[in-house]
Amino acid sequence: MAQLVSLPGGILDMACVLLLLLPAACLQAGNTAGSYRERPYGFDQPTHVSGVQGGSIEIPFTFYFPWKLAKNPQMRIFWRWKQYHGEFIYDSSSGFIHKHFKDRIFLNWTQPQTSGVLTILDLKEEDQAVYFCRVFMNVEKEDKKPEIFQSIKGTHLTITQEEHIPAVSTTMQSPSIITSAVTTAGLEDTEGQRNPSLVNMGAIVGVVVATAVLITPVYVMLIFLWWKTRPAD
Repeated sequence: MAQLVSLPGGILDMACVLLLLLPAACLQAGNTAGSYRERPYGFDQPTHVSGVQGGSIEIPFTFYFPWKLAKNPQMRIFWRWKQYHGEFIYDSSSGFIHKHFKDRIFLNWTQPQTSGVLTILDLKEEDQAVYFCRVFMNVEKEDKKPEIFQSIKGTHLTITQEEHIPAVSTTMQSPSIITSAVTTAGLEDTEGQRNPSLVNMGAIVGVVVATAVLITPVYVMLIFLWWKTRPAD
């Protein structure tokens, strides 16, 4: 006979409480796992997607059901927007496309696939809304009525504005560089060269002095000749 392990009273009480809570915890975990698909049919879509104005987005979808498809299922995929009973924007069988999405919406899906992707191009600000996928199909059952069901929560699309970064010319210098260059040039002028204004002034003075030196003898000669030729008193 196996020997029983003696436990202190406090630990034994705690073990009893844990054993009592264990079935409830297991039951709760089972309910959580089973609540992922509360109904035997439905859609799986992302709850939210975002795109940049002028860009594109993709909304993947998957649907599930318990029935067996008929020999001719005639599956059709529809898309609605804005609200659960909103306008239809796409019909896979007729090729209908809402005028707002003309040449901008495409469906990547082929019958009898149960998953696909909706693509919207050239996003506009007005595209921001909720999008709902809907399926129509013939299945094998006694009443032979087609099954039609739709995503309940849909996918919320958010459009953001494109950020424009101003172009910077590669030939433009920053003010600090230009100031530095001017300052450096000024230092070089004062250290290695004379100031242009001083140079000009010196040149002018030189010309005046040279002119005076050349003209003075001429004036002296003219004065001397005038004095020699003047009539005697």
